[in-house]
Amino acid sequence: MSAPLAAVPALTAPKAPKKLRSETVALDSGLTVVAVRKPGVPLVEARLRVPFLSAKAAHPARANLLAEALPTGAGGYDRAGLAAAVQALGGDISVSVDADRLAVSGNVLATNLRALLDLVAALLVEPAYARPEVATERARLVERLGMARARPGVVASEALARRMWGAHPYSLDLPDGDAVAAVTQAQLHATHRDLVRPAGATLVLVGDLPTARLVEQAGAALADWTGSPAARRVPALPASPGGPLLVLDRPGSVQTSVRYGAPAVPRSDPGFPALQLANLIFGGYFSSRWTENIREDKGYTYGPHSRVDHHTLGSTLALDVEVATEVTAPALLETHYELGRIATLPVTEAEVESVRQYAIGTLALSTATQAGLASTLSALAAFDLGLDWIAGQPKRLLATTVDEVSAAAARFFAPTAFTSVVVGDAATIAAPLAALGPVER
Repeated sequence: MSAPLAAVPALTAPKAPKKLRSETVALDSGLTVVAVRKPGVPLVEARLRVPFLSAKAAHPARANLLAEALPTGAGGYDRAGLAAAVQALGGDISVSVDADRLAVSGNVLATNLRALLDLVAALLVEPAYARPEVATERARLVERLGMARARPGVVASEALARRMWGAHPYSLDLPDGDAVAAVTQAQLHATHRDLVRPAGATLVLVGDLPTARLVEQAGAALADWTGSPAARRVPALPASPGGPLLVLDRPGSVQTSVRYGAPAVPRSDPGFPALQLANLIFGGYFSSRWTENIREDKGYTYGPHSRVDHHTLGSTLALDVEVATEVTAPALLETHYELGRIATLPVTEAEVESVRQYAIGTLALSTATQAGLASTLSALAAFDLGLDWIAGQPKRLLATTVDEVSAAAARFFAPTAFTSVVVGDAATIAAPLAALGPVER
């Protein structure tokens, strides 16, 4: 006869993270350098964040093409020469952009940091934007945009953004392909000249070097990067309108893409820890209520997910799920049931304790490596947060009560708080959805 299984022991209290040596220095150019010494491997991770929000209609197309074309040459290097120079250092450089920021990311052996920063400086100060390279990247970007907009999830996300934010820059997640096709080499140079400036930018360096050396090398390498960005007037984020469920027709589609959005609070808000825990309970991890209901119990989907997205001008509670066409209405019925249940009934002590440990653990894991810590600090820098916030968040989560989580759920998860969009076969899904509530087409 086999022995009974032993009970799983309770989780121990989280250990205080080892305090890292750090230094934050504002250079005369306006660039802020955040240097953190994190031993372990002889590397340095670099994350440069340049504010890039603009309300100009042509900006999304120019910004996205700029990010694609920037690494194709600078400082006398062509595309192949620049790639070879980076590889010779045992490093990597990449460029990305979104509505809020232009990001230049890289890593390199600690002994070669200055050389990598010299190459980054060349991108910032002497970008090539050679006409043949611009033409190549423009064609590639137009093709990728066409492929992206063939996916119903992208269509749903863009429709939700337009519905929530109207004409605000946040409403255009991807640029229009025709607008990208019209961008010229001269316009890229002008956009770079106007916006790629150190004032307001933040460079995060995390690695196995003394903080003073990290700052000194950054200041020396980027000494020629000067200037303030052109003045930009961006409207405040409008209030989310709510309203009827918007149904967009995708004839013959075998699945429906569902997107919900509602206002949330930023990480700096005292109520954020409670919202974070409430979100995890609802749909933020694999054992959440929403997942247990429409995946594990009903089998309507492979995986729903809810999250809090943080933009410079505001935060959003977002719900995403793809479901089979024939179960669209039942899936939304169960979604509304779970939203109503968490908004009107208290969460349990066991649920809060489970997601509390999950939130603390995932934060520790996400910042355990040099790369993870650098990326997290870069994201936090936009909100004037840093290592102190990372160190203090576990304490704030531990101090958050069940009543506070229930109050956050009631505030943020009421079904009427959400703006919602579905993309699918309207001939099949519209009538059943209309039985659940008002529908707009």
